[in-house]
Amino acid sequence: MMIKTLLASGLLALCASTTALAQADYPVNRVTLVTHSSPGGGTDVFLRALTKHLGGVMKTSFAVENIRGGSGATAVAHVAKGPADGSILYGTTPTYIQTTLLSKPQVGYDGLDPVVIIFIDPEVIFTRADSPFKTLADVVAHAKANPGKSRWGASNPASLERIAMEKLARAGGVKVPIISHEGGGDQMIGVLNGTYDIGVGEMQEIQGQLEAGKIRLLATLSETRIESLPQLPTAKEQGLNVVVRKFRGLAAPKGMPDNVAKAWEDAVKKVLALPAYKAEYTKEHLTPMVLGREAARRFTADVAAETTLSFKELGIIK
Repeated sequence: MMIKTLLASGLLALCASTTALAQADYPVNRVTLVTHSSPGGGTDVFLRALTKHLGGVMKTSFAVENIRGGSGATAVAHVAKGPADGSILYGTTPTYIQTTLLSKPQVGYDGLDPVVIIFIDPEVIFTRADSPFKTLADVVAHAKANPGKSRWGASNPASLERIAMEKLARAGGVKVPIISHEGGGDQMIGVLNGTYDIGVGEMQEIQGQLEAGKIRLLATLSETRIESLPQLPTAKEQGLNVVVRKFRGLAAPKGMPDNVAKAWEDAVKKVLALPAYKAEYTKEHLTPMVLGREAARRFTADVAAETTLSFKELGIIK
């Protein structure tokens, strides 16, 4: 009788343990992460690198789907109509907020629910390697001493990079023509040939020119120094109070259960600690900043408010 009781107790314990493990598993066996980015673009690369490591942690399979159109609006609408069971999410950046403010699509950024913020993707100010500018103060002093002769490069007119340059000019008390482009390539050419005194971009897109010794970094527009570039001062440290927050995260259709959202927060924390993944994102100079759903909601709302104010100051929206 004693043996039967012990066996029964053991079986109950095993069943309980098995049930706990089953409950800990992610509720769906396949997850699609959607991006408006084209294959090889920034968010596409970010999502594919992330999912390569997430599969083993979350015990589920992943696919990245590229949905183009409407500067992200088509992808956002597609995800918003999907099930809220954790099987589909959207790779977020400030673009989905900017697109909403500028084009007022049927489904905007607020049609999705932020689940987790994963990285801050620092924006940096750079100049050609043989330019006379060693600091932002040098750039501002040159603009003040040579009215009408300075030119600064940026991405398209409504980009975060363009906003950053406008803020930098205001902080420095200078009026400088800021020339916009459709992408970083044309801007880089302008910096390299001396057409522009400075340019602005993400580390990933300028890394090749930096490693080739063709450009020099002057500042990061992050709140604090980039951990992998401790020698690079922030704009704030150089007397120009300009901070822009380019983030990378995930958002889901509204109605995702709390336990599923928590599973993402927990999984992201584990993945960021993996040595193999840490080596990858450190090389890309991405700064981890894990915010769970509630914090991600507040963060996204703050960025949207900041972007709205910036667009109004630039006269882009009323």
